[in-house]
Amino acid sequence: MGTGDYYETLGVARSADSDTIQREYRKLARKWHPDVNKSPEAEEKFKQISEAYDVLSNPDLRSRYDTFGEDFRKVPDDVDPAAWAAAQRGRRSRPGPGGPSGFGGYPDPSSMDDLFGNLFGGGGQSGPRPGPDQEVEIELSIRDAYRGGKHKISLTGSAGPRNYTVNVPAGVIEGQRIRLAGQGAPGRQGGPAGDLYLIVHLRLDRTFKVKGRTVIVELPVAPWEAVLGATVAVETPDGDAKVKVPPGTSSGKVLRLRGLGMPRAGGTPGDLHAVVKIVVPSEATEREEELFEELAATSNFNPRSAK
Repeated sequence: MGTGDYYETLGVARSADSDTIQREYRKLARKWHPDVNKSPEAEEKFKQISEAYDVLSNPDLRSRYDTFGEDFRKVPDDVDPAAWAAAQRGRRSRPGPGGPSGFGGYPDPSSMDDLFGNLFGGGGQSGPRPGPDQEVEIELSIRDAYRGGKHKISLTGSAGPRNYTVNVPAGVIEGQRIRLAGQGAPGRQGGPAGDLYLIVHLRLDRTFKVKGRTVIVELPVAPWEAVLGATVAVETPDGDAKVKVPPGTSSGKVLRLRGLGMPRAGGTPGDLHAVVKIVVPSEATEREEELFEELAATSNFNPRSAK
């Protein structure tokens, strides 16, 4: 990872299908998510994995990446792939320092301006030039990230504040990028603007935690519900749901609710994990105390020796 090649980052072949890409992404995301992996490099590697998956899981972006390589975000939409390939071949065939190209068979980076100029009918510094992409970080609540929808954001830059109405996809997760086409830095000489990428960060929440697409919530349970079993309400980012507490449930048991985690566009949503916490009355009534005393007198259960 860290090579700059999205296929190498995910450890898949360039011919890999969408299922393989998704499967390998899940493995790596579980391994490197900062909530799970506390190594210093985990956050950066998780961002690399997320960026690679965002591109390779999107058919349009993957096609552009396969065609234009790492410059795919800088190349305007109307550039002809054949012309691009021809221009690259032309640059590679020109002698340079240290051999035919001087950079291991790839164009000298200092000549990229000529490459873009040739594509737009000019040479050197002439012709339209696309603006560079930009990145900014935004913070969303877990509920807003879960539901998605339109959100107004304001970004402050050197040219003053800029306001946007952003269509946030339902189920965005930590580190995911949202693309605003044409909202990056302006182009030169009439060239198109670059894109603006919003890097999502999930705000800490008192009720929910999110690991990947798994939502984790604490489930308070009364002692008799834990002993006898019960169907109780559990809070989710989209409202209450029902969950069955099996008889004999102890604190710390995880009850899994399939598909109630973070949504995934065009794919299987994550799960919700309800972690049981047995709660006793802070002030028992006289009758409750009598019942607990009766239970204490008749029960042989010893939690310190139970296996």
